[in-house]
Amino acid sequence: MKKFVLPAVVAVAAVVGGFMMTSSSAAPDVKFTALDGKTFQTTDLKGKVVLVKFWATSCVTCIAQMPDTIKYYDTYHDKGYETVAVAMSYDPPDFVKNYTADKKLPFTVVLDRDGSAAKAFDDIKFTPVSFLLDRQGNIVKRYIGNYDKQDFIKTLENTLAQN
Repeated sequence: MKKFVLPAVVAVAAVVGGFMMTSSSAAPDVKFTALDGKTFQTTDLKGKVVLVKFWATSCVTCIAQMPDTIKYYDTYHDKGYETVAVAMSYDPPDFVKNYTADKKLPFTVVLDRDGSAAKAFDDIKFTPVSFLLDRQGNIVKRYIGNYDKQDFIKTLENTLAQN
């Protein structure tokens, strides 16, 4: 029995330690290219609270979350909140452009043509995965798949309240 206790304690400590490091680590400095051709980097977003959302037009959960993503942007944008929707490299650019136009997405949509943004953000392979960044460019929380909307709003409002 004692043989299994120490490895279990070490494994739990590694998981907890990894979560804590992720929740306070700086976001990677990634170069993005928006659909309109403008380029910017993660560091250019400092001073704002930012949701970096990796998504795809073929992702059912991503599409189901999009109305809420729009609502959060519309509600909190004037308070210093931005959204960067990163379309995965496997998503056909025409699909992304058509979806963005059809749904009139109000936030910045970028194409991760070579997968470098997904790789920099923990090598994202599936969607949706989102990162909430504070005004200093640190990762506050990572969201995978469906997430609790009330928890997201609470975390967003708390992050917006911080200087």
